[in-house]
Amino acid sequence: MNPLDKKRILLVDDHPLVREWLTNLIHQQPDLMVCGEAETAPSALSAITTGRADLAIVDLNLANSSGIELLERVFRAGARGYVNKRETAQKVIEAIRRVLDGKLYISEKTAEILAGRAMRGQTANRSAIEMLSDRELQVFDKLGQGIGTRQIAEDFHVSVKTVQEYCARIKEKLNLNNATELLREAVRWRESKNSG
Repeated sequence: MNPLDKKRILLVDDHPLVREWLTNLIHQQPDLMVCGEAETAPSALSAITTGRADLAIVDLNLANSSGIELLERVFRAGARGYVNKRETAQKVIEAIRRVLDGKLYISEKTAEILAGRAMRGQTANRSAIEMLSDRELQVFDKLGQGIGTRQIAEDFHVSVKTVQEYCARIKEKLNLNNATELLREAVRWRESKNSG
């Protein structure tokens, strides 16, 4: 196939291994090619203007933002699809093709989360956990998995102090007295979420 006829895809992710995996996956498709890569939002904007991309695959955690919150914003801004990095290679290619065909693609699990958020927004009585911001909920979830603050900080590309501030806000919102209560509540919440 003539390279000029291939659909051009720009990869924006701050993890080189993720970009390498996506590049290998995309180059296995005869009609797709990677036309550029970027690690940061500014370099992505530059690459978009020079790479003439038909599609950009963008990591939602680039700017240390909440994934779901940012997802809602990017759809309002014109994004056409979302696929989680944990999806299978087949799902990633399916998402790319649907978006290139002008259709929307959202993974089933993400659609459920977005629908749940919309429904909760219409409910007057929100539980204390629903009062947590997206990032606070992500930290709470990590704590429930037994992940320590240092690892959480690395995962979210923030300082340990920032994670400790999130923990302090979570304790305040959930009316918890100390780190032990916070950890116990996080584990309990995660177990109930997984069993539900």
